[in-house]
Amino acid sequence: MAQDDNPKNIVQSVAKVFAVLRAFDTTLPELTISDVAARAGMDRGTSFRLVNTLSQLGYLASVPHSKRYRLTLKCLELGYTALARADLKMLARPLLAELAPDLVDAASLGMLDDTDVVYVERVQSDLKINLDRRTGSRTGAYGAALGHAMLAHLPVEKAEDVLRRSNRVRLSERTLTDLDELMNRLALVRKRGYAVSDGENAYGLRTVAAAVLDADGLPVAGVSATSTVDRMTLDDFIRIVAPRVQAIAADLSRAVSLSFGAVAQARM
Repeated sequence: MAQDDNPKNIVQSVAKVFAVLRAFDTTLPELTISDVAARAGMDRGTSFRLVNTLSQLGYLASVPHSKRYRLTLKCLELGYTALARADLKMLARPLLAELAPDLVDAASLGMLDDTDVVYVERVQSDLKINLDRRTGSRTGAYGAALGHAMLAHLPVEKAEDVLRRSNRVRLSERTLTDLDELMNRLALVRKRGYAVSDGENAYGLRTVAAAVLDADGLPVAGVSATSTVDRMTLDDFIRIVAPRVQAIAADLSRAVSLSFGAVAQARM
């Protein structure tokens, strides 16, 4: 269902409640009602009523011997419980479905398992190419955009060790197998935030991928989108698809961080 941007269909009181909650952050964990009003962009009277309501509901608490308020741990219930009970596959599934088959031919969630990428979730139309990428299937991380996206965010020494131990065979005439060339590719991927494969893993296919990172910036998974070469030009593919893949990876990264790693523990 398409999002309705008509302002008449937005409940302003709900928007104001979340504006109050977002007024608190790590740099300003305690605020007066006047502070809340200024940071949330509303008048003091409205701020007073909302702060009082949230306090009564247990989401805000007054700071003793002051006129300031702070968030309570009950705020974690707004999202943590759902996130902690989910796993990346569950969270990724509807996001991948937004890409395939309307924009691309396939979209995947994968995880590193030593030198391999394991596909743990997949949405795919008929690629008309003999390529096995079912859930649970594997491919060498060295030769896949999905692998490059995740390896690029590992410590350099660990990424090099993975590549050095990989059976780096040519999957096509474009596959990179030289260790130095692969390490240079990973440096580029890390710099621009996504990996691209143009026929390197399979003839006739293009893939763009981005890493899902934990709070320490380490990869827990990767998201990829794949299209046949006749669907759009390489330039258009990167311009249109890369930002969408990066946005999905960023959403999943936030879920991992907000769940304090609980989502990331739901592995293959």
